[in-house]
Amino acid sequence: MQVEKREPEIVNILLVDDDNVDAMAVERAFKRAKIANPLHLARDGVEGLDMLRGKGGHEPLPKPYLIILDLNMPRMNGIEFLAELREDPNHRDAIVFVLTTSQADEDRAASYDKNVAGYLLKSKLGDGFLDLVELLDRYWRVVMLPS
Repeated sequence: MQVEKREPEIVNILLVDDDNVDAMAVERAFKRAKIANPLHLARDGVEGLDMLRGKGGHEPLPKPYLIILDLNMPRMNGIEFLAELREDPNHRDAIVFVLTTSQADEDRAASYDKNVAGYLLKSKLGDGFLDLVELLDRYWRVVMLPS
């Protein structure tokens, strides 16, 4: 059996996180791993949805994209963001990885109930988020993302 090779797509990354230190750590990990995918930062769920939809002065985020989502944010938290995202016919199929400090069973259950691809604890990631970035890099090279 011959495996068809395909050129990797440019996958936009939307990081929805209000913590500047974590956002900078993710950016540094992308640079360290030599991953040049466009990284877009939203400070909360409201801004994240605006960026996806092209509202509030933002251009719509081009597909394919992948979302890295914190849960604990002002205005609209991650669970509320997921609920609205899954109701949006243009974005309900978005691939979302939760990246959070919350170890609460109810947060994990609520996230998976909204079809997240993974639930990652910030405290369990090694080497300044490099493990996360390498996981995502492998993921989008293998999985066919919605376009």
